[in-house]
Amino acid sequence: MDTLKPYAAHEEQSLGRRFDEPKAPYRGEFQRDRDRIVHSTAFRRLMYKTQVFVNHEGDLYRTRLTHSLEVAQIARTVARALGLNEMLTEAICLAHDLGHTPFGHAGQDALNARMKDFGGFEHNLQSLRVVDELEAKYASFHGLNLTYETREGILKHCSKKNARELGEVGKRFLERKQPGLEAQLANIADAIAYNNHDVDDGFRAGLLSLEQLCEERLFDDQYQVVHAEHPGLEDRRLIYEIIRRMINTVVTDLIDQTASRLDELKPSSIDDVRSGRAAIVGFTDEVFEKHTNLKHFLNKNLYQHEKVLGMVGEAKGMIEVLFDLYMTDPEEMPAEFAGRASADDRDQTGKARVVADYVAGMTDRFAIAEYERLS
Repeated sequence: MDTLKPYAAHEEQSLGRRFDEPKAPYRGEFQRDRDRIVHSTAFRRLMYKTQVFVNHEGDLYRTRLTHSLEVAQIARTVARALGLNEMLTEAICLAHDLGHTPFGHAGQDALNARMKDFGGFEHNLQSLRVVDELEAKYASFHGLNLTYETREGILKHCSKKNARELGEVGKRFLERKQPGLEAQLANIADAIAYNNHDVDDGFRAGLLSLEQLCEERLFDDQYQVVHAEHPGLEDRRLIYEIIRRMINTVVTDLIDQTASRLDELKPSSIDDVRSGRAAIVGFTDEVFEKHTNLKHFLNKNLYQHEKVLGMVGEAKGMIEVLFDLYMTDPEEMPAEFAGRASADDRDQTGKARVVADYVAGMTDRFAIAEYERLS
């Protein structure tokens, strides 16, 4: 790819895969990563794992799959503008939520609580575990055997304790270094996507009003412009138009500000990027404040809404019951997981990790069905 800047991730400089494989004749290495992710079982399951609302509450709310696609779309736009590796950027974005539990963050919190004495549970680490160990597609190795660069991007954050156990991919957390620009970009595109689509879903669900949203500058700035240009626009199209312009505002700022930082820092390679103490990809202070304030607004008015909290309580209860039942009787799990759990019978930590792998891989609807079957 001749359009890549020197500081982008170049395939010929890749740190490679965990297990050596022959090169593909018609595809690059990062494209192979992207394709393996898209064809994975965990990726298909994202269709039935929700962001904020439980799957059965409506077909039009975002799922982890649609969210991942939106993240990839935003990130590829920025990657192309900055001369970064689009294929790697897309691969990271599509894989970043593979380890998420059913019922969104409620499921993660419940599973983490149950795993407290067994090493804890964190969806970011689980995403890496999915691509490194749990996917069973190849005869020669466990997992998808992705390149280091894709795995680096999937692992957005990590404790020092866990980093020590992850080898090379965990090293930067111990040395306090940065990942490549594609990984930095995927992280911010994730936040841009959920901030804006949660506004849409929250309004659609009737949990956020136009008056509430206009209290936020990022929303109100665009509302004033759209309302002036289209004074009679109905609510649905009005919201869509505002959100479209909000995304354009933050993405344009992200591109311009990151380009400015790159001009100033002049990194000559991805190694220069990684050796930095601070991320290069980012907003101006003004847009970062608006973006962060919107995030706080959603936390207070949507994620803490009594309707959402009611769902959260039910979801946590289901995950806790399922975990406890499988720990008591692993034979209730499919043979593959039951066998692994039995092999770790004397090791409660190993057994708990197998149960966590099984529960985390469930879709919303399957978790509900299993809960009803077992309880």
